[in-house]
Amino acid sequence: MKQKVFRLLADLRFSIFILLLISFCSIAGTIIEQDQTIEAYKINYPLNNPLFGFLSWDLIIKLGLDHVYKTWWFLTLIVLFGCSLTLCSFLQQVPSLKIARRCQFFRTTSPFYRLKISTILNNSSFNQILSRIKNQQYSIFHQKNMVYCYKGLIGRIAPIIVHFSMILILIGTIIGSLFGFKAQEIVPKTETFHIQNILTNGPVSIISRTSARVNDFWITYTKTKTISQFYSDISILNSKGNETTRKTIYVNHPLIQNNIYYYQTDWNLIGLRFQNSAKQIVEYPLINTFENQNKVWLTWISNNKSSNDGIILIINNLEGYCSIYNNKGQFLGNLELNEMVNILEPMTLLEIISSTGLQIKTDPGIPVIYLGFFFLMISTLISYITYSQVWMINTDKQIFIGGNTNRAVFDFELEFLKFVK
Repeated sequence: MKQKVFRLLADLRFSIFILLLISFCSIAGTIIEQDQTIEAYKINYPLNNPLFGFLSWDLIIKLGLDHVYKTWWFLTLIVLFGCSLTLCSFLQQVPSLKIARRCQFFRTTSPFYRLKISTILNNSSFNQILSRIKNQQYSIFHQKNMVYCYKGLIGRIAPIIVHFSMILILIGTIIGSLFGFKAQEIVPKTETFHIQNILTNGPVSIISRTSARVNDFWITYTKTKTISQFYSDISILNSKGNETTRKTIYVNHPLIQNNIYYYQTDWNLIGLRFQNSAKQIVEYPLINTFENQNKVWLTWISNNKSSNDGIILIINNLEGYCSIYNNKGQFLGNLELNEMVNILEPMTLLEIISSTGLQIKTDPGIPVIYLGFFFLMISTLISYITYSQVWMINTDKQIFIGGNTNRAVFDFELEFLKFVK
C-alpha cells in the first residue's frame, strides 16, 4: 500500500495536476483582491450581482479567497507538490542516474540498427577509433570485443537539481506565509512610531516592537517639475530611545534591520505652520478633497470677522510654496517659506508639515527562495551539457559503431564523423 501511494505521488501526471491546481488558485488570488475588509468585498462582489454568476462576497469569505496564499488548502497543495517532487527525485531521477553510470554493453549487433546514428566499418583500426573517442573526453569501458563510452553524465543531474530548487522555493513560500508580516505606516516628519497598522501577517508571525523615528522627509524634482525621488531619513531606536541605526531610504533602497525591511512607498501633506505677530505658532490642517488629483491639498484661513471671508491655500508639492486664492476663486499669488501674508494679522509661513508613507515587512522565507532560484539557474546551465553515448563491437572483419545523444544532435553527428572518417 505504501509503495502504491508513493508511486502515485511520484507520478508525473499527478505532479502536473497539483501544479495546475496551484496555478488556478494563484490566478484566483490575482483576480480577487487580497486581505481587504469585508465591506470592500460587499461593495465589489454583491449578492445580487456576483462575479461570473456565482462568486459573491459570502462565498469568497467562506472559501478563504480573500487570503488565498494563507489558507490551509493552498498550503496543503504546496506540501503535496513538494512531496511529489521529492518522491519523484528519489524513485525516478536518482535510479535513472545510477543506471546511466552503469556499463551498458551491446552484446549483439542488432541494437545498432535501432540507433539513429550508426555505421559499419571495414578494414578500420579499432585502436585508432578508441584513441579518437578518448581525445573527445569520453569515459571508455572495454570488455573483450565490446566497448561502451559516454560523456556529459553531469547533465543528467540537472532534473534532480531542478526538483531540489523547486522544493526550496516551496519551503520558502511556506515559511513566508507562516512567519512574515506586512505593515503600512504614515508618519509625520520628526515623529517616533511603532509598527501598528498591520496589513497582513502569518498565523505564527511575531510583530517586532522596535520603535523608529522619521528624522526628515523630502522630495527632489526634475526640471519639468515632476517628482524625481522620495527620501526619508530614518533612525531605529532601542528600548531606551537611543539611536542604533540610521539611514536615508528611497524607493527600492530600504533600511534593513533584523530582517525587517523599511520601504519608502508614499507621502502626504498634513498641515501648514505659521507664526503670527505675537510670535505664536499657528497650524492649519491640509485636506485632500480632489478625486482626480490625489496629490493636491488645500486649507481655509478665515479673517475671524466673517466665516465667508478669508483665503484658500492650495499646495501640490514640497518645493516650498503654496498658491493663494480668495473666496471667489481668484488667484492672488504664491506664498513661499518665510514669507509673510496679511489676513487679519501678519503671519509668516514657517513650514509645510509633511509625512512619509512607509511599508514595513519581513519575509524570513526570502533567503530560501533566493537559494532555490540560484540552484534553478545552476540546473539550467548544467542542462546544456550534452549527454552522449557510443557503442562499439569489433568482429573479425567489421566494426559496428553507433551513438546517441540527448541534445545537440548535429554537433554529435560531426563528432561521430571524426571517429569513423
